[in-house]
Amino acid sequence: MSGINRQWKLAKPVTGMIGPEHFEKVSAPMPKVGDGEVLFKNIYLSFDPAQRTWLTKGSYMGQVTPGMVMKAQSIMQVVESKNSKWKVGDLATGVGGWQDYVLMTKEKDPNLQIRSLSMLPQGVSPTLVLSLFGTTGLTAYFGLLDIGKMKKGDIVLVSGAAGATGSIVGQIAKIKGASKVIGIAGGKAKCDYLKEIGFDEVVDYRDTSSSLISKMRKACPKGVDVYFDNVGGETLEAALLLMRKRGRIALCGGISQYNPKGAADVQGPKTYLNLIGTSSSMEGFLVFQFARRYPEGLQQLAKWYQQGLLKQKEDVRTGFDNIPKTLQGLYTSSNFGKMLLKMHDLDTKNAKL
Repeated sequence: MSGINRQWKLAKPVTGMIGPEHFEKVSAPMPKVGDGEVLFKNIYLSFDPAQRTWLTKGSYMGQVTPGMVMKAQSIMQVVESKNSKWKVGDLATGVGGWQDYVLMTKEKDPNLQIRSLSMLPQGVSPTLVLSLFGTTGLTAYFGLLDIGKMKKGDIVLVSGAAGATGSIVGQIAKIKGASKVIGIAGGKAKCDYLKEIGFDEVVDYRDTSSSLISKMRKACPKGVDVYFDNVGGETLEAALLLMRKRGRIALCGGISQYNPKGAADVQGPKTYLNLIGTSSSMEGFLVFQFARRYPEGLQQLAKWYQQGLLKQKEDVRTGFDNIPKTLQGLYTSSNFGKMLLKMHDLDTKNAKL
């Protein structure tokens, strides 16, 4: 196959807010497909808050350094194959990165993490593999139920609640019998959406009529049993003051702290001593620690989805040139739901949907 492979590479180390200025667009030669190899075209890119942490030393994904193609999860489709296990049109997901084409050179490449979508339920949009039926949904499922140990009757508080993970956490909490689910989000539209999908109370952190802790106390007058944190910073500090006896905090992310200019800019929880007085626990986690139980989680998520109990809002952008700006939008809260970017049209003639 002839042509070029457009790529976005990291141009320089990032300090402070990540943006388009940190990346360089290049045109690379089209990969040549050898025996046993498969060439994929990226169809959709996923944008996730954790991507900012992939640029730091010691990242669990392996650090992206200047000169490397920026990593990202993607939905991809086979356009050329010299591997009997893959046919043109087959769909897959993996770490496709910010580029048009991805070459799989060996069957099990830990860097690409490619897996077939042949088992995707009929009629389900492939994009849901990047959200509800991917690490997003699994993070919500295991984070709330295994790390947060949520049980029937609990009061559950979720930050970043209008985001891809937070919105699923709240819905699962309602399914599992939480007595009250409170979501923290920014702006009327996002808060209204949370009410639509079943949240009992919402806290608009952009509302300046009172302090964040005051708004949270009003929404949670009886305190909180489980706090699912996607934000960190001031929000985590406030939530620590609301924990009930033997409360549980699941640390999923800290998006408010992902773009510091230096170590001094990272805001730690000054109120952590409240964990002692309430005999509460706070635990960080990565969804990959539950990898062996993914089938369990996906089966349950699919069942709830088919029953109409789970909804996943998508925010789909377009345009190769808009990729860096789209990532930046996650950290300025311009997204509404799961952030995706459409790279190419799906070959529906050859795809098995």
